[in-house]
Amino acid sequence: MTLRSTLAELFGSAFAELGLDPTLGDVVPSQRPDLGQFQCNGAMAAARAAKRNPRDIAAEVASIVEADARIATLEIAGPGFVNIVVTDEYLAEATSLTAGDERLGVSPIDGEAHWILDYGGPNVAKELHVGHLRTAIIGESFKRTLRFAGARVTGDVHLGDWGVQMGQLLVEVRNEQPELIYFDETYRGPYPEESPVTIGDLQRLYPISAAKTKSEPAYAAAARLATVDLQSGRPGYRALWQHFRDVSVEAISQVYDDLDVGFDVWLGESSVHDRIGPMVERLESMGVAEESDGAVVVYVSAPEEEHQIPPLMLVKSDGGYAYATTDLATIEERVEDLEGSGAIYFVDARQSLHFEQVFRAARRGGIAPDPFVLEHAKIGTVNGLDGTPLKTRDGDLPLLRDLLADIEAIAIASMDAKGLADDYPAAERSAIAWLVGMAAVKFGDLSNHRTSSYIFDLERFSSFEGKTGPYLLYVAVRITSLLKKAGEQSIGPGPILPPARDVERALLLKISEFPDAVERAITLRAPNHVAEYCYELSGAFNRFYEQCHILSEADPDLRGSWLAIAGLTRRVVVTSLDLLGISVPERM
Repeated sequence: MTLRSTLAELFGSAFAELGLDPTLGDVVPSQRPDLGQFQCNGAMAAARAAKRNPRDIAAEVASIVEADARIATLEIAGPGFVNIVVTDEYLAEATSLTAGDERLGVSPIDGEAHWILDYGGPNVAKELHVGHLRTAIIGESFKRTLRFAGARVTGDVHLGDWGVQMGQLLVEVRNEQPELIYFDETYRGPYPEESPVTIGDLQRLYPISAAKTKSEPAYAAAARLATVDLQSGRPGYRALWQHFRDVSVEAISQVYDDLDVGFDVWLGESSVHDRIGPMVERLESMGVAEESDGAVVVYVSAPEEEHQIPPLMLVKSDGGYAYATTDLATIEERVEDLEGSGAIYFVDARQSLHFEQVFRAARRGGIAPDPFVLEHAKIGTVNGLDGTPLKTRDGDLPLLRDLLADIEAIAIASMDAKGLADDYPAAERSAIAWLVGMAAVKFGDLSNHRTSSYIFDLERFSSFEGKTGPYLLYVAVRITSLLKKAGEQSIGPGPILPPARDVERALLLKISEFPDAVERAITLRAPNHVAEYCYELSGAFNRFYEQCHILSEADPDLRGSWLAIAGLTRRVVVTSLDLLGISVPERM
């Protein structure tokens, strides 16, 4: 149990002893550290239910709790707040328990549940752009945090690898290379293992084919026909499409690898194609799906709702399946094949209506049974310095590979300004700069709530001053250096003693908040709570470090205690950064 949860249990027992709801004993860190370390505000809610004076209830609760040996002082303030200060002995004991726990006090969550996280969404034949940055970074962080808490998690990239855009590419490749064996309808294979197109070819052909589809009706008709032939299983088209997918995945995975973002499964729209026909037929037979102006739709809005939601289209009037149909089949796949307990989609907030329609249709059709969680974790946009969504001069979203190419140079400039690693070997210096750049980008994003849009300013993010990723790396490396020097002087950590200074006490209290930060991040699907906590902990350590001169301390017991606290702080900082997807260099 955490320090806070232990206090909540203590106060909950006191409320229960008074015949009141024990959940009223919840304890939170104090908003006024000058008045107390923690506070319990349950007396106000209890007073409304019991129709009593809240200060009287607070006084009764305090009279029960104050005898506990872990409590130093209690003070009733305002309308019925109980301000709490624990003893230094208990604070040291609780910190020691945290140090001995592999999860640093984080309680394990339900290991039976299986969460499917959707946080990729790139399209085959198109490069990753800045719009993919937030979903990847936030989804990866949430996956790591869930796993740290003991959950079973599967990350799915969910590729856009099916649909009319594939037909467009098939037609354009045929226009350029009509002699390819893939276009011979009489040939049945085997087909070449080596792809006739590169990712560069696909990126060049994609906008050409898309433009022709808009401007040339005959071309658009040919692309639709090619799409139907592909999805119907034409061997040559399937073989060429597999090349499209393979060369795209290779390029996409390289960028994700650079970002240290990983996926457990590389499924896509194509993986559920064979499910769609039977699923639509079943929904029609159930009366859930019905015809409307030549199309097949699912009505997802109740008549009594004030704001009606448009029906979800499953089959278009031309007989083609809609994009939403694939998403509905994907839910079926995640329930049946992946045996998930729920799916969380880290996707642009502008897709909210789409997911509301799909989720409702999944419930109506019995595709997602009630226990299966369906949740859209909305993501805000990445904006330029002008406050509008980040774009190139041509109006396109910047490519991630171009963005990543700038990182190392900007990070090195920041390191030079700080005088860091200037005499290191070139290879090591470059490797450190890359980690600094990654910390800058990721913390710059994750320090914002996922629903908030933010301004992307790589130079500001790369600073070693203020609330930035490089600042946190610097704190972690500083502690690493301290521990190394202690080892060289044969100084080791000792038992954690009761704190005697305010900065020491504040640091131990901040360490105790790590499990709460993790819990908030999981509950709210919001890694910014871990990011904010890590920044606060780093600040608390710096204040401690400035006043408590560890290596020069004459008292060996105190020196050993401070060294143990420093080591624990580094462990919590590094763990927090790892949950954010940020790696720490050994030195700078």
